Amino acid sequence: MDLHRLTLDEWADALPTGGTEPFHHPAALDVLDTHSQGELRLYGGFKGQQPVALLPAIVQDRSVGTAALSPPPGLGVPRLGPVVMPASPKQRKREKVNRTFAELVLEDLEVEGRTTLFRMTCNADYLDPRPYVWSDLDLDTAFTYRLDTEGSDPETIRTDFSKSLRREIGDAADLDVTVGREGLDGAEAIYQETSKRYAEQDRPFRLTWPYVGDLFDALGDRARAYVVRGPDDEFLSGVTALYSDDAAYYWQGGARATYEGTAVNSLVHWTIIEDLATDAPRGATTYDLMGANTERLCRYKSKFGAELVPYYVVESGGAGMDVAKKAYSLVAR
Repeated sequence: MDLHRLTLDEWADALPTGGTEPFHHPAALDVLDTHSQGELRLYGGFKGQQPVALLPAIVQDRSVGTAALSPPPGLGVPRLGPVVMPASPKQRKREKVNRTFAELVLEDLEVEGRTTLFRMTCNADYLDPRPYVWSDLDLDTAFTYRLDTEGSDPETIRTDFSKSLRREIGDAADLDVTVGREGLDGAEAIYQETSKRYAEQDRPFRLTWPYVGDLFDALGDRARAYVVRGPDDEFLSGVTALYSDDAAYYWQGGARATYEGTAVNSLVHWTIIEDLATDAPRGATTYDLMGANTERLCRYKSKFGAELVPYYVVESGGAGMDVAKKAYSLVAR
């Protein structure tokens, strides 16, 4: 296998049509490059002219050392990491491609160095992080909920929801409110409401509107702002969904909101799911509720009857690296 650093155009040519997430898309990576500190490196593993593995990373050189991050922190990117696509379906060949690519990338990044911090949150379709563990990196497992809509009509999907969720959706649908897809203005309204809610809860919110707006605009039909409005066109709530070729991702918004004493957020999620079943970009068939790692939030998300799906977090470990992480975080702030 040969390892190359790719341009965005070369990355676009190599990227498969499945098994990726929204931030693997070249338009999203271009925005990350603009709004993050460090160098965007697009690694491609090739067998001859055929791409067999890809990994985007932001590499940051600091006074305390080097950080190689996929995804970079503070930009609301839940997962990124490698995409492996060997030519052979045989397990042995898949493992060899995955292992060799990991070794080449870690060597290029000089991850064995004492001051190189490596952290990677893998996409949910990446199932084999063992080569990184064999390279003495630490492994953790996190979870998300994924709802499969393929081959099902909306009402069949809805029968798997909890009774309380079905009732909440029905009650909201009876209100004098509308849920619609809006453009950049709708995305900004969702952003502002999200920022306001974080401030009310005294929680840090690091995303900026220039970044969020650039991302929404760059992704085109891969980003949709679903907004629920009252009878006087007043903004009540909304969700920004991002799309890969496979799935819609609940990315931003969804702060709890009520109208006439009835919660309306479930109606927004239901509209996204209905669109997935009838009008999804590029035929996406899965709704990723983005995260199942906080008990309080899982009580709500589990009501959709979605599948619990693991994904992996790989990072540098050891006592010496713990010191480097602390030093890095102080500089980063």
